Amino acid sequence: MAKTPAEIWKDKIIQHRKKCQNILQLSDSIRYAGVVNAYGRTLTGIVRPNVKPLLKSEQVKNEFFIISTLMTLRRDTVSAIGKLDYVLLQHQKVSIVIFQKDDLTYYISIDRAEKNTDKIITGVKKII
Repeated sequence: MAKTPAEIWKDKIIQHRKKCQNILQLSDSIRYAGVVNAYGRTLTGIVRPNVKPLLKSEQVKNEFFIISTLMTLRRDTVSAIGKLDYVLLQHQKVSIVIFQKDDLTYYISIDRAEKNTDKIITGVKKII
């Protein structure tokens, strides 16, 4: 029996959620792992238990919209400069690592105290 579009969608969300769970297991310093679509809509996201989010709900919506817009616009440059590996945003409190796969953006927030960001980035690449 063929799956309905709703069942297919649900299965995809479950797959993305499992990837986010695996990303969180890479390091205790990972605060958040989520997947955002091309319109900035969160498909799934997990905040590490006992971690207080730094952004309010409206700020998160704006952040994801900005990131998804940036990632969408960058797709046009792939033929000229090559495929994007990842984006690293360094803030005073956290580092944000952004990966793009197909039309999805993986958004990972890491405590700034983390010294092995490269190891986390390598691990995330293997997961996604």
